[in-house]
Amino acid sequence: MPLAMTLGWLDIKMRYRGSMLGPFWLTITTAVMVAALGVLYAELFNMVLRDYLPFLALSLVLWGYISTLISESTVVFSQESRMIQAARMPFTVFACQAITRNLLVLLHNAVVVLAVFLIFGVTPYHVWLILPALGLWIVDSFAVMFCLGLLGARFRDIPPIVTSLLQVFFFITPIIWRPELVGTLQHWILLDPFYPLLAIMRTPLLGEPLPGALWGMALAHSAVLIALAVLVFTRFRARIAYWV
Repeated sequence: MPLAMTLGWLDIKMRYRGSMLGPFWLTITTAVMVAALGVLYAELFNMVLRDYLPFLALSLVLWGYISTLISESTVVFSQESRMIQAARMPFTVFACQAITRNLLVLLHNAVVVLAVFLIFGVTPYHVWLILPALGLWIVDSFAVMFCLGLLGARFRDIPPIVTSLLQVFFFITPIIWRPELVGTLQHWILLDPFYPLLAIMRTPLLGEPLPGALWGMALAHSAVLIALAVLVFTRFRARIAYWV
């Protein structure tokens, strides 16, 4: 675990070596995107900027972690082919390295959310609910890494397929639009695996009550994901070195 965390931190340092602002370029990019999209979509959706901008800022930052982690999970083993073939190392090291790297990026982008919350006076509600939500996010992150990492090593069409699906889910998941805008269809969007996962983290931070159905669906989706990851990884882990 310490080795994986160190490698994840080194990834961030190497990516921005020679840059004066380093990973804070990500923070600046996120801030510009939140400001531009916030003003535009608040006008399009006829929403009050004071209510919409904190929602959008938090949604984009959380989605950035999810989408990047899933995209990187498809190549987490194939891009480390030399290391896997040269030395016997637990596959959890590569998964933990990627998760650590993305968590550090998430913390950098969280500065934008904090600034927006302070400007508009948003007060989190039941902050303690963030801890079990964060724990579920970490567990799901490992499950995604093991499942998609193995499938991506075996089938090289997986990365572009996942990238295309993420683009679709970005628009059909309540990220740039609020769930209440779909009216009676709110029950159907619970089937979207990303919506409950986002909601259990986003709703308490926005100071809004969290319906119990969202936690139930988040746990159900996670149970399916974990079961699939365990099934795939335990059966085919010995073949990863030959596939990469």
